Amino acid sequence: MALNLRIIFVITILLSLNSSHSLPTPQQQPPPPPSASLSTACNGVFLSYTHTTGYPIPPTNPANQAYRFESTVTILNNGLNELKSWRVFVGFQHNELLVFATNVVLADVTSSLPAFVGNGTVFAGLPETDLKSAVETARDWTQMEVQIRLVGTQFGVGAPNVPLPANCVFCYTNCNYVMHICCIKDSSFRSKITAENEFLPRQDGDITIMYDVMRSYETDYWAQVSISNHNTLRRLDNWKLSGEWMRDEFIYGMKGAYPYVVDTSDCIFGRQGQFYKDMDFSAALNCERRPTIIDLPPTRANDTNLGRVPFCCRNGTILPPNMDPSKSKSIFQMQVYKMPPDLNKSELIPPQKWKIIGGTPNPDNQYQCGPPVRVSPSTFPDSSGLPTESRSIASWQVVCNITRPKQTRPRCCVSFSAFFNDSAIPCSTCACGCNNIPSQTCSAIEPALLLPPYALLIPFENRTVEAVEWAEIKRLSVPNPLPCGDNCGVRINWHLLSDYRGGWTARITLLNWGETDLADWFAAVQLDNAGPGFEQVYSFNGTTLAGSNNTIFLQGISDFNNLAAEKDDANPRKHPRVPGYQQSVILFTKKTTPNINVARGDGFPTKVIFNGDECALPAVLPSSSGGKIMTATTVLVSLATALAPLLMQ
Repeated sequence: MALNLRIIFVITILLSLNSSHSLPTPQQQPPPPPSASLSTACNGVFLSYTHTTGYPIPPTNPANQAYRFESTVTILNNGLNELKSWRVFVGFQHNELLVFATNVVLADVTSSLPAFVGNGTVFAGLPETDLKSAVETARDWTQMEVQIRLVGTQFGVGAPNVPLPANCVFCYTNCNYVMHICCIKDSSFRSKITAENEFLPRQDGDITIMYDVMRSYETDYWAQVSISNHNTLRRLDNWKLSGEWMRDEFIYGMKGAYPYVVDTSDCIFGRQGQFYKDMDFSAALNCERRPTIIDLPPTRANDTNLGRVPFCCRNGTILPPNMDPSKSKSIFQMQVYKMPPDLNKSELIPPQKWKIIGGTPNPDNQYQCGPPVRVSPSTFPDSSGLPTESRSIASWQVVCNITRPKQTRPRCCVSFSAFFNDSAIPCSTCACGCNNIPSQTCSAIEPALLLPPYALLIPFENRTVEAVEWAEIKRLSVPNPLPCGDNCGVRINWHLLSDYRGGWTARITLLNWGETDLADWFAAVQLDNAGPGFEQVYSFNGTTLAGSNNTIFLQGISDFNNLAAEKDDANPRKHPRVPGYQQSVILFTKKTTPNINVARGDGFPTKVIFNGDECALPAVLPSSSGGKIMTATTVLVSLATALAPLLMQ
């Protein structure tokens, strides 16, 4: 039977406050299961939710009393097609804490039970992820049906009320206990699954994780885990990957990565130690239910025992695919031991509740991962060098998409300057956050003071004199206290270099004021109206970002893609510390953008991203009014003078 259907079921479990609903006592028997005639009348997927019992539990709190609830979700496939990787959504809404669930995992929660599900949750089948149809099983209910027993705590809904759907149109026999619904396949839906391919299609995402079983034995198997980055503007550094074993599996060996914690005590004192009595657990690596895996350093790439896995051992760095496809993935292998009753070569269950963290320099770039979905076996080039391919025994795909917490502080900022104004607009005050210590002697709300261009190359704490003197020259007010600094580790200066009839030029300067070198850096500059006129960048590699005509993607050229950290000046007693820096001129044409006004704003970025972080932009643009008009030559001489001490080191 062709496997050509995937359905996501939705049950909204509303806790009705209708006084006609009565609460059974723990001694009462639950209602009978759905009648055969009712379930067989459904020519799709029959779904029922049965509340079996519930009662108050300590402590006593009349304002928000806690109640134990027990219920059963039944899914019966009466359709023509097998259900692959089914999921069901239960719309809890009364601060439910789920304590126990059979035959499923929580697909949208990375933590283990107990888990709060008060906003609803998605269940995915485990260990049986698929439900066969009556046609292909001759109506074998054990293969067609799954029952999910739920036990948990809900708050505030006590007798005589019962946690049931508000709408009892589909209820049978007694609306005080049960709801059911029949889900029919959408006739207009066209599945991508064909008779030749029994698996669900692979999905796209910011990060995809492949779990490929390469060798399988009665008690253990070897799996290859591949992490691939598909986001053109995000990177992972020092990634950490975790997943949860659901059947008491444990990691015995690894190549290409390593557990963050090497600990086998759970095996020694648990079921694993009782079953594998003759195993030397000192040679095993990890027996945690939820182990965390980290990448190895490059020095281990050719290690006979730990390395020699393609795309491994890069300190957890995964670059965007448009930078270098060979560095956009990370692979490792691990030997997994199983436990009864799964001692069979074909009994293979991947970890659940995957989670990946991007690490530094983007710790706020978190990823929400879905459940593993069985897909067609992966293919690999034959290791012997023959022009053939080998296939994995079984493959699962996990799709992860980036989610960022609200109000995340930037880690980089941008300053603006232009040939027609001799003042530079520095990064905004507190662009990357400010110190909240009450004794702070600067203002977090005053705008940053204008600067002479060379002052952008001086550390903030050392340029107060230049800022105040420049304000006096320009007859600008000086607030008391002075504005706080931007507190950004990376500052980017965008200088409008020239504007002429046929085109214009800009110069971008990257300044690293941090303590760490930034290897394989990249930046993206968005110019809403002028971006389509991009022609060439001279000292960097630069291209128009795929899928966009207004964003320029920049990266260092080979052997010059390391943005050095801040360091001491050659004469530290006389001069302040100097940043690591790189710069390049960018050429634009006006042939494709004849109506742009470069000086009035079109020549300045509307968004800048550095190493995956969006940088803070100034609130104002340079203006020719009230300032000395400067030629491009004058500005170049000014910057050359400022950069001279750096170039001589």
